[in-house]
Amino acid sequence: MIANLVPDELWDRIAPLMLARPVRQYRRPGRLPVLDRAALASVVYVLCKGVAWRDVPASVVGCSGVTAWRRLRDWTETGLWPRLQATLLTELRRADLLDLGDCAVDGSHVRALKGGITSAPRPSIVPGPVPKHHLIVDRHGSPLAVTLTGGNRHGVTQLLPLLDAVPPIRGLRGRSRHRPRCLCAGRGYDFDKCPRQLWKRGIKPMIARRGIARGSGLGKVRWVVERAFAWLHQGLLELTCSIICLRRLSRSF
Repeated sequence: MIANLVPDELWDRIAPLMLARPVRQYRRPGRLPVLDRAALASVVYVLCKGVAWRDVPASVVGCSGVTAWRRLRDWTETGLWPRLQATLLTELRRADLLDLGDCAVDGSHVRALKGGITSAPRPSIVPGPVPKHHLIVDRHGSPLAVTLTGGNRHGVTQLLPLLDAVPPIRGLRGRSRHRPRCLCAGRGYDFDKCPRQLWKRGIKPMIARRGIARGSGLGKVRWVVERAFAWLHQGLLELTCSIICLRRLSRSF
């Protein structure tokens, strides 16, 4: 079961990036800590099945949901997922599977059943607190960066922070890449300051105009970001981004 949830190709990339946990000094012999791979399998189980942490079958996965949640918290605090995402983006570029020519950006609301400090009420969408994902992808839909804010934060205010979140992507000789040549966005980004901010960074803006009939042609490029949102809304944003990139690498072999 663990090998199915965390295949070798995923584990071989994550294991070198994990920081060693401090060794605890026990007064008497006790249970050994759960293996990191088993804890990760439990996290992936929650991601794929959408179950609550308490409903994870420890006898099947090899780790209880509570232990997996704690391990996930520790990994997140050490910045494991951004390091994994940068590693996979480098591999994608080395394999010529990453196209930073035409990238797309968008935001999407997702319901938070238990709320949170980043949530904001928005009853016009769904009842209850609603956070918002902001995502930038390459031409093929590979996630470059993702952020999470309250639902009342407009995508325009998060455009520059999202671009800054794109890691330096190596993989080829020469300078690392960390910005697209062209950025496609919907009508929600049609504000005067957006093109100026993008041109200042050397990025060509392609933004659909408000008040103009549909048919700008940008949908041929922007559909990949909508598809990525469909995957991301399963939960656990940064880990999901890495799994999406890993699937593209697997299909190339």
